[in-house]
Amino acid sequence: MKKKWLVILPLLAAAVVVAVSSCYTVTQKQYVAVRQFGRIVRVETTPGLKIKLPFVQSTQAISAAVHLYDIPESDVITKDKKSMIADDYVLWRVSDPVRYVQTLNALDARAQERIEAAVYNATKEVISSMTQDEVIEARGERMTSLITKDANDNMSEYGIEITQAAIKALDLPDDNKEAVYERMISERQNIAASYEAEGESEAQKIRNQTDREVAVMKAEATKQADITVAEGEAEYMNILADAYNDADKAEFYNFVRSLDALKASLAGGNKTILLDKDSDIAQMFYGIGGEKGKTQP
Repeated sequence: MKKKWLVILPLLAAAVVVAVSSCYTVTQKQYVAVRQFGRIVRVETTPGLKIKLPFVQSTQAISAAVHLYDIPESDVITKDKKSMIADDYVLWRVSDPVRYVQTLNALDARAQERIEAAVYNATKEVISSMTQDEVIEARGERMTSLITKDANDNMSEYGIEITQAAIKALDLPDDNKEAVYERMISERQNIAASYEAEGESEAQKIRNQTDREVAVMKAEATKQADITVAEGEAEYMNILADAYNDADKAEFYNFVRSLDALKASLAGGNKTILLDKDSDIAQMFYGIGGEKGKTQP
């Protein structure tokens, strides 16, 4: 019995060792490259318990997560020869595990070296194609898109994808800041003055247009008033002509005008008036009427 167990126990131990060396697990956000005699024979990408040939095949785990890498600050020159300081960060992931292992041996430190060089060159290339003002205006999504696209051009050969390469800080050298700020203030003041001048020009146009409309309205009103006055005077002249056209009417009209003149002459403190005894008014006062000379004053 002892000899039997002496044979079984080593076999059981060997079976356990074989079973353990045959099994491996793949976790979430992980690739596992299976090597056979140093050559990658397959890459497992789905999580779970997997089987490999014991002692012949080995495994190498590779992260499938998105990594954040903060790139050191670097000096860049704009198209108009202005110096700026760019501080980038990168989000990257392994897109091709086989290439990643073959070219970089799945070492993140080596991957970061390639990424840093690619992003620096892309940042320098993008900024050098713009003036300083254009760089400042392009900050944000547009600048991120341009740098990310340029940085990804050569990353596929390493099995790496840069999902985002962005400038988190873009500053000026200390000796340039004051001059740039003053120029920016001056430009904004010029823009404000231009807007103010345009507003004043539009306001003057509106005032001129209003003045023209008022002048036209006044001229039209004056014209209409002159027409009305002329029509009234014409009517007045017609009435006069009609009045003088008949002897009786003319005599009566003259008599009324004489009364109006007498009334006007009695205005004020002096109530004395001298009349010719032959005047129609004197004859009316003395009751002479149509019998001239019969009544003595």
